[in-house]
Amino acid sequence: MRRVAIGERPDWRDTARRHGFTFHTLDGAPYWSESHAYAFGLDEIERDLEGPSGEIQALCLAFVADAVEDERILASLDIPEHARDAVRASWKRGDPSLYGRLDFSYGGDKAGRAKLLEYNADTPTALYETGVFQWLWLEEGLRSGSLPEGSDQFNSVHERLIARFRTLRGDGTMAFTAYADAPEDRGTVAYLEDCARQAGLATRFLDLSDIGRDEAGRFVDRVDAPIPALFKLYPWEWAFADAFGDRLHETTTRFLEPPWKAILSNKGLLAHLHAREPGHPNLLPAYFEDDPRKASLGTSFVKKPLVSREGANILVVRDGTVLAQDHGPYGGGRHIRQALAELPDFEGRRPVIGSWIVGNEPVGLCVRESAGPITGNGALFVPHVIEPA
Repeated sequence: MRRVAIGERPDWRDTARRHGFTFHTLDGAPYWSESHAYAFGLDEIERDLEGPSGEIQALCLAFVADAVEDERILASLDIPEHARDAVRASWKRGDPSLYGRLDFSYGGDKAGRAKLLEYNADTPTALYETGVFQWLWLEEGLRSGSLPEGSDQFNSVHERLIARFRTLRGDGTMAFTAYADAPEDRGTVAYLEDCARQAGLATRFLDLSDIGRDEAGRFVDRVDAPIPALFKLYPWEWAFADAFGDRLHETTTRFLEPPWKAILSNKGLLAHLHAREPGHPNLLPAYFEDDPRKASLGTSFVKKPLVSREGANILVVRDGTVLAQDHGPYGGGRHIRQALAELPDFEGRRPVIGSWIVGNEPVGLCVRESAGPITGNGALFVPHVIEPA
């Protein structure tokens, strides 16, 4: 794995405009960056990232099967009592999942095993830029000669999403919702809606404010038409706290992601996985903050809220000294403490590796890099390439 200078395409912004990538710049700051790319060997992808991702996904599903039967586990994840029936029922019905993103610290095969930092299992973004725009970058780089012949990419995200939607037909319709005025969220949902249409589904977009609930507990739109299936870019912990949260178990609407994904989109998962598989080479030791065993981590650790977004409220401590700290809106709940696995340093930039899961299979890779040890809102999306042997 290495960070290589490629050089920007002079017309990449025009390409982005033509392909609907409207959020390549956010609030005046760059988000997509292609002056450099991260290059991997095929073994690094297949052995160090793809293989462990599939294995961790299987461990996660086994954990969910146990969690829905154990009130203590659900309570440890701060899943409210009123929401637990909906979580349990969605798992026992076999409600399908669409996607998720495992985030790893990884610096190449000479730097040791990839280490799981968290699982963005409910509302991950960076999907369009992974599945479409970085693939276009690869194709244009091969045509122009800026990438060597035989270069490839770990990326079947787009095809796998369409194939997955074909298995989720239901009555042949699906609604999609997000905050319409949030460019990244709206762009991600527009992309998924397009994938669903390519899979043969009839789709429509509803702003979150357009969705209500009728007297029968069904979710409906503004003209009281029922919503049988809904993809929502809206975290389950927020939904559980909403006015309708105590009646989610009554609704006939089926959700992507389903309520059982709340078990995995929770950093308490990391403590439970470590307890179940303490010697796993891709899992870091992790404990709930009220567990005395956290002392075994010593003076180097990362403290994380059970739920947070974009690195918010994360504390990084190395040798007893605060290395980085984010002050955000998620600091009031419970926390875990995880062993420190610092992001590798490539010329002053620190990449985090996102491994995409569609259905239950690893399907692609994204790289987001930042200047510091916490990957926050200002991180850049940087394309990747598999170098020819």
